[in-house]
Amino acid sequence: MTEEPNSKESAPPEKLLIDNPSDFQFHAAYLAYSDIYDKTASPEIKKQLNQNITDLQKSQIDYSTFYSSISQYREEASHHHRFHRASIRTQRKREWRRKAQKRERNKRHKK
Repeated sequence: MTEEPNSKESAPPEKLLIDNPSDFQFHAAYLAYSDIYDKTASPEIKKQLNQNITDLQKSQIDYSTFYSSISQYREEASHHHRFHRASIRTQRKREWRRKAQKRERNKRHKK
């Protein structure tokens, strides 16, 4: 009478531990997968990532296809860590002195 919830649907997907350090290309792909997997919180994205890495391991897709399919998730994950530089305004010492003298003159004559 009571329905048991399907454990596959309720449990979040787990990170696959299928790294092969002896195969450099696959190891690099696995590191990219691992990095994105750790940064994302969405179970749908994690399922997609798991599917992509297993397809790559089974040679169902090639490396360019793998990287193109995970590139959208890479951009989303790295978007939070972008740093923007503020422009630094510089001025010469002579210019600074002229402006300081002008401020002092205006301040003196305003009284």
